[in-house]
Parts: sequence; C-alpha cells; structure tokens
Amino acid sequence: MKLSEIKKHLTYLEKIAFELPNGQLVPKHFHVTEIGEVTKKFIDCGGTLRHDKVINFQLWNANDYNHRLYPEKLVHIIELSEKVLKLDDLDIEVEYQGETIEKFGLDFDGTNFLLTTKQTDCLAKDNCGVPENKSKINLSELQTTNNTCNPNSGCC
Repeated sequence: MKLSEIKKHLTYLEKIAFELPNGQLVPKHFHVTEIGEVTKKFIDCGGTLRHDKVINFQLWNANDYNHRLYPEKLVHIIELSEKVLKLDDLDIEVEYQGETIEKFGLDFDGTNFLLTTKQTDCLAKDNCGVPENKSKINLSELQTTNNTCNPNSGCC
C-alpha cells in the first residue's frame, strides 16, 4: 500500500485497527511512534547495485491503555511527515514489536489495515545458479487434442 492509499482509507474510517497475519489485532492503545523514509542501497549476490526506498511506520504499545489514535490524527501526522521530510508516494512498510522487531507489508480489507508477511528472496537467481520454479501440472488435467494419441485408438 502506498502513502496516498492509507490517507484515502483513513478518511472513511471512524477508528483505526491493525490486524496481524495471525488474525490478532494490534492493541487499541498503539502509538505510531515513527513515520519516515528508509533508503537501502545494496549489492545483490550477483553484484548488481540496487536501491530500495519505503515509507516506514513504527507501531508501539505502552501501558497507557486509554490512548487511542484516531484517523484524522494519523492523517495529520502523515501530512506533517510528507511536508517536513518531503516524502514521495512510496510503499509502506510497518515495524511492530513481536518476538523481535518485525517488518510487514500493509494492505486494507475495508475495515482493518492488514499487516502482511514479507519474505526474503534472491534478486540474482540467474547469476547464482538458482533454478527457476517450474509450474507443476497433473497429467490428468491436460486436455487432449485431435493430434494426440489416445490409448484406445490403436496408434500407440
């Protein structure tokens, strides 16, 4: 989800809820403690220079159980961040404290913001000797044409 998309969704909501991949909700008294731009400049295992840039939201819980962040306040925080940090409309990555700091993608189901799992990947498979994934099919699902041999036709 891009920064412009979360702002659009927030304008239609009365409350904010973030849902973890396991279906549990982030406690209602969460804080958004950071909004910023994270730039990553790196070389992949194939030697290619790469750049990656995302908007980072950090969610945090304290023991202030009466705290609630409302949509209009989060929009204000986002707009202030855009103005001061001159943020582009980039994808959002969310940090949240689980067993360790976890990073998630962000989606929306019409009610909740969904923290989606992220996976590592090799960006230079062609240089590392990693074989391409081939799609698996069941032979029984193949459709026959007139040019194929039918076992009952006597051609085999």
